[in-house]
Amino acid sequence: MTSRPGPGVPATSPGETTLGDHVLGQLRRLGATVGLSEADTELYGQVLIDSLAGAAHRPLCLPPASPTFLSDDHTPVEFSLAGAPDAAPALRVLVEPGWAHSDMVDSGRAGLAVIRAMGARWGFATDQLDALADLFFPAAAQGPLALWYALDLRAGGVPGVKVYLNPSASGPESAARTVREALRRLGYGQAFEQLPPGAGYPFLALDLGAWTSPRVKVYVRHPRMSADDACALSRTSGATAADIRYFFHAAAGSLAPSERGGNDTLRLVRRPALTCHSFTEGDSNPSGFTLHIPVRDYVRDDEEALARATALLTRAGMDPTVLNRSLGALTQRTLADGMGLIAYLALVYERNRPPRLTAYLSSEAYRVRPPQEQYPRGTWMPARTQSVLDLGHQAVGHVSPHTTQKEVTWSPTASRS
Repeated sequence: MTSRPGPGVPATSPGETTLGDHVLGQLRRLGATVGLSEADTELYGQVLIDSLAGAAHRPLCLPPASPTFLSDDHTPVEFSLAGAPDAAPALRVLVEPGWAHSDMVDSGRAGLAVIRAMGARWGFATDQLDALADLFFPAAAQGPLALWYALDLRAGGVPGVKVYLNPSASGPESAARTVREALRRLGYGQAFEQLPPGAGYPFLALDLGAWTSPRVKVYVRHPRMSADDACALSRTSGATAADIRYFFHAAAGSLAPSERGGNDTLRLVRRPALTCHSFTEGDSNPSGFTLHIPVRDYVRDDEEALARATALLTRAGMDPTVLNRSLGALTQRTLADGMGLIAYLALVYERNRPPRLTAYLSSEAYRVRPPQEQYPRGTWMPARTQSVLDLGHQAVGHVSPHTTQKEVTWSPTASRS
């Protein structure tokens, strides 16, 4: 049943664009880009809109309902494309269902209700989530989030569901203790000791529903990371130092990607990198490792970010054209006019599987960050990849109209910092 505007959500005037209109239009175009059927896309779109409840009907002429850090402009929705060799890219959507609630207790309640409704709809249990409720949904929950969910949008109308929780719900000083206890309750009593050192634990995530090998994932924050640091953080997942080093430099820029030795001292001094360490049943050692680079903070504009992503996809034997078309499905703006449409690039390893690459894509419902002029354009890029920029620009220019050009401004609140 379609949700209706809730208390305090003004009714829209005829022709007025709402948050729901914006993200549903993006989802439909992205679904067509990756080959999802119209029926599957409509089903997933309805789930997305229903999960936002009355907030989906909030006009975009109003400011964001809350300062979510899911995205830089406080849109409570983010898309991603996960690529692997010899496979079509997978489309995912990340959502903060309690976005309209400034109080984290209310936000958590809203989020739990959405996940339980999904469990009833798709026939999966929420026992693991329920077992952690006192840790992540305390009576005086603190921010910056209570619960996010992600849907892996699969053909057939049954997605993979992931839930992201806040280890600092009882305060940042309790985050490590919360992660350790959560892993113990989930059957990974020795896993905490396998995590690398870092500056905090921004998320703990659970796979729910239709997964071959459900995972528990712990995210770790790494300020001032260097390529050498990144290479030292993966211990058991099969990640290779040469690939990590190449990915780090290609995603972060500033130095030409190379596979030479470890004397470079480039460090990420703005928004920090994240690593994700996944555990599967019966194994206390990490079975997966992901390196997330916040490319938007180390690039001049989205044209350059697309070039970096294209170089990585091409080197990995993956088709970059779906990413090019997906940017056109999200916005009509020229890529050189803003920065942040490609928010993160991630290198993903899982044991006994080939490496994957994921691009995280911003909805930009409210604002566009301006280009960072201090970063010169294209200084690191190998000449053979420069022509791909034209392909990406053409893809953006040939999409059907769906949004008006937005003013290029930026709210300085940092996402996932």
